Amino acid sequence: MKDPNCIFCKIANGKIPSTTLYEDDNFRVIFDIAPASFGHAIILPKNHAANIYELSDEDASKIFVVAKKVATALKQVLQCDGINILQNNGEIAGQTVFHLHVHIIPRYKGDTVTISWKPGEADLDELKKIIEKIM
Repeated sequence: MKDPNCIFCKIANGKIPSTTLYEDDNFRVIFDIAPASFGHAIILPKNHAANIYELSDEDASKIFVVAKKVATALKQVLQCDGINILQNNGEIAGQTVFHLHVHIIPRYKGDTVTISWKPGEADLDELKKIIEKIM
């Protein structure tokens, strides 16, 4: 399924030019035009899914294989010190384009990229209640 109004569908399917790093039948990986760091890439499924909840099981089973392939190649070529693999779902979580995409962000010692949170404390009783509801 493609969404004719989705900019990432258009990029993923070659309707809008991009700096493509990798492509196969299901995905296009492009360099981000507003990168968090040098070499920041984005994996775009060619099928439209607004978020992880809508992503097909087939695309879900393949996307992390692509992430590993691209991250490994970027690490080797860029000699970066680490890599963040990031995927946001919903505006509150930082999603700004509502076509599922996975960020591959090379990290360098001393860079200014900030992806962090203050660790909290888990409430084991509450976690057990969640498990019961899910199971």
